Order: sequence, then structure tokens, then C-alpha cells
Amino acid sequence: MRPGVRPARVRPVNAEPASGTVQVLIVEDHQVVAEGMCALLDEHPDLHVQGWAPTVADAVRSAEQERIDVAVLDFWLPDGSGVDAAAGIRRHRPEAAVVFVSADDSDQAMIAAIEAGASGYLIKTASGKEIVDAVLRAAAGEMLIPASKLHELLTRSREATRERSDRAQALASLTTREREILAMMSKGLDNREISARLNIAYPTVRSHVRKVLEKLGARSKLEAVVKAAAAEEPEGAHVEDESPAD
Repeated sequence: MRPGVRPARVRPVNAEPASGTVQVLIVEDHQVVAEGMCALLDEHPDLHVQGWAPTVADAVRSAEQERIDVAVLDFWLPDGSGVDAAAGIRRHRPEAAVVFVSADDSDQAMIAAIEAGASGYLIKTASGKEIVDAVLRAAAGEMLIPASKLHELLTRSREATRERSDRAQALASLTTREREILAMMSKGLDNREISARLNIAYPTVRSHVRKVLEKLGARSKLEAVVKAAAAEEPEGAHVEDESPAD
């Protein structure tokens, strides 16, 4: 295969495995990473890489055709995610263990992997020994993610969900006029410009702005705009400043 050419389908790696070896499927769209992972795992006498798949569709096709004891998955794939691949694999091979090896170290990715039934989640900076050990332990039915880490992740997830809900409720509490003024604030208009645009008195605008800040729990107009954006887009950044309301 020429360097840089991604395979169009699952490619078998080795010949028939020795009896009793753990059958591994690599699901990774970067060819160099996949081939390095194949070489690493195939060096261990108890492991046999039966193939590697660059896409979710290829991973599911492999599960239909081959026995899989452990699937080693990247989180992001060209046609979906490792979570999608895990679901497809386990539809055909419910006994298969799943280990993620990904560059994405976010809580969201880890929680999604855990909910997909992952035994472990490693970052791509993990050593070869750590990856081999994770595959062997997953094959033995072990859960690699400590209970304390699971609790920490789920607690943070619940807190983030609650914060998003609180922000959404605060945004929903704004009146139509307050939303209109918030939209103008987001465009950088000051109170006098808003007054002129809406043809309402300047003190009335100031009163509306104070109400918007109060309802959103913000100390400045910039913070109010950012909190409103975060309520509509959960992954939005959080910024604060100390600028006055007028």
C-alpha cells in the first residue's frame, strides 16, 4: 500500500492466529497510527490483530465477518465517532470489550465512551506498555477506569448539565423587550444607541439593561452577552469583565 493512501476497507493484518489468542480490531483512520498500533499489539504473544478499519462502516462490517474480543477505537472517525463504531460492533459481537485510545481528553468524550460500554479510555500519549496492558485487561473483563474517576466525571457532567439548565431558564425569563435589548448589546451598541434604535427613553433602556444583568446573574453587559450565548450553545466560552452596565 502506498504511503498516505487510506485503505478503502478493513485490511487483514496477519495470518490465522494461534489458538487462545485475543482477537483485536483497530479502528483508526490515520494509517500511520493504525499500523503502529497493529505492530505494537501483534508483538505480544497473547494478542492477534485480525484487522483494522478506518471508518465506522468498516468497523461494523468487520464485526459482521470476524470474531472480535477487543476493539481499540479512536474517538473521532470520518463517518462518525468511536461511540457509533462501538455500538455497531457490539450489535454483532456483544461479548467484545471496547478500549478507546484517543487524542480527545475531554470529559464529554470520556463520558460518552463510558456510556458506550468502554472498559478503558487512554490518551494517545500513553505508552505502548499501557496500551498493551489495557487491551489484555479489557479482554479479561476488567474495568480500567477507576470508580473514583467515574464518580468524578459523572459529578462534573451533572454539574455542567445543571449549569446549562440554569442558564437556559434565566434566558427564558427575559421579556421580549429585554431579549431585543440583549441582542443589541451583543452587537456592541451602547445604551444611547439602543435608545435611538428602539425610540425609547434612555432611562428606560438603562432599566432594561439592569434587569437583563440581574436575571442572567451578570456583572457587566459583556458577561450578560456571553452567558446568553452559553445558554444557547453549551460549549460556548465563559468570559467576564468588570465594565459598568451603562
